[in-house]
Amino acid sequence: MNLRAKRSDREGAFSGNKAERAIIDIGSNTVRMVVYGGTMRAPTVLLNEKVTARLGREIAETGRLAEDSVELAMRGLKRFVLLLDDLGIDDIETVATAAVRDAKNGPDFVDDVRALGLDPQVISGEEEARLSAHGVLGAFPGAEGSVADLGGGSLELVNIADGEAGEATSLPLGTLRLPEYRGEKTSEMRKSIEKALKKGGWGKPLDGPLYLVGGTWRTMAVYAMQEQGHPLSDPHGFELSLKEATALADGLAKETPEDLKARDRISTMRAEKLPDAAVLLQAMLSKLKPERLVFSSWGLREGLLFDRLSPHAKAQDPLLAGVAVFAAQRGAPPTLATRIAGWTSDVAPVGKHGSERLRLAATMLALASMQIEPNLRLPLAVDWAMHKRWIAIDAQGRAMMAAASMANGNHCDLPEELTSLASKHALEEAICWGLAIRLARRVGARSRRSLQVSRLSLGEEGMVLRLAKSHQDLFGIPTEKDMKLLAGRLGVDFAVEIVADSELHEVDVDTPTVEDEKQKSAKG
Repeated sequence: MNLRAKRSDREGAFSGNKAERAIIDIGSNTVRMVVYGGTMRAPTVLLNEKVTARLGREIAETGRLAEDSVELAMRGLKRFVLLLDDLGIDDIETVATAAVRDAKNGPDFVDDVRALGLDPQVISGEEEARLSAHGVLGAFPGAEGSVADLGGGSLELVNIADGEAGEATSLPLGTLRLPEYRGEKTSEMRKSIEKALKKGGWGKPLDGPLYLVGGTWRTMAVYAMQEQGHPLSDPHGFELSLKEATALADGLAKETPEDLKARDRISTMRAEKLPDAAVLLQAMLSKLKPERLVFSSWGLREGLLFDRLSPHAKAQDPLLAGVAVFAAQRGAPPTLATRIAGWTSDVAPVGKHGSERLRLAATMLALASMQIEPNLRLPLAVDWAMHKRWIAIDAQGRAMMAAASMANGNHCDLPEELTSLASKHALEEAICWGLAIRLARRVGARSRRSLQVSRLSLGEEGMVLRLAKSHQDLFGIPTEKDMKLLAGRLGVDFAVEIVADSELHEVDVDTPTVEDEKQKSAKG
């Protein structure tokens, strides 16, 4: 590969706003196209468009895709093809699931789709489950337990362990099929579903958590978050204990679609499906008794992307991969964040509550936030940390990243939305990260040279800033104020030492790089 080609590849890998790849997912309820950019280990969604064609709505009665649904689906697909051509996207995967594979006229529909220039693959229920499981494994590295992917035509169930998907099962329990199980009472529907689960080999308690994949499950998580007054908005990674999940299912099973439609963030389509899906969840909780529920926004489509990655790319840390692209676009390249993370590591190290990967991600976000206008900086920095869809981070980690960004701007009085998600000690650790980042970037205006001719350390004598004599005037009034802030938070004295230039070697700060942390996370 020549140098120009290498440069082109790199630009593609780190250009979060460049359309790289598209997936068209022809499901039983919706036909959806998603266009991705950025690093494929933590892809950025650039376009997400769907047509609610409900291809599978007549499968139970007629065994066929409804004609009007086919027309609606084809209209959407024709638009998708034009968009992809105009965007210059050649890397396109098209998959069709339960409705198309079960319908008598499914092959005819596939021929029509192929005539548009697409290459549709009708995947089996087992393959659908495997791909969804790989999506979960990509989003939650090291995850073990079971995955339940709820679509319009089917429910896929599969165990995951040791980074692999186990034997999978596909059951006719999709949201379009659930009305078939209704009786005069909710209890009758639940018993019928329990029998179907048992017949499909899923009638015994699970060993571990249950990861829920699919739009209806995510809407259920949104409902639960609203009921709790939860400070986060993204359902990805949201967890419920078995007791909490049971209460959620019992409550939702009693709701009416009309009441649900009145809620924010619950569409008419999801509102109509939620009560039946809640009865399904009741049956699953009764039979499977998972340790907890974990909601995942990554599923089949992300599984397709994850499968195509090299082993090296799969081993990357998805949090750092995603934050690195995002921050680099906003004036904070990973190399700068790595140097500053190393420069601050002695005085603001990782404690009991954080991790080096989290501190590095927080450093990148904090630096990126400084490129925003001052009047917008603080709220946007907190929103980035708290509400953007980061992968492989929990609620406490989000709060710590937000606290670090706030302290980086000298705002150490944290709002309730942060204090409700993380302990006082965890937030204090993150505040020290932020104050140290503030000092590091203000010593020499983020210049590489300033980080080479200075060292910050913490010892018995307190916090000490050592400056090369050639750069002793970097210790100005702002620097003194920042040192006082950080030392006060640490409860120590501070001092400045001017040393010969030779005592501070002109080498990069020795700290784990973003890539090092990606690999470390993958290994353990």
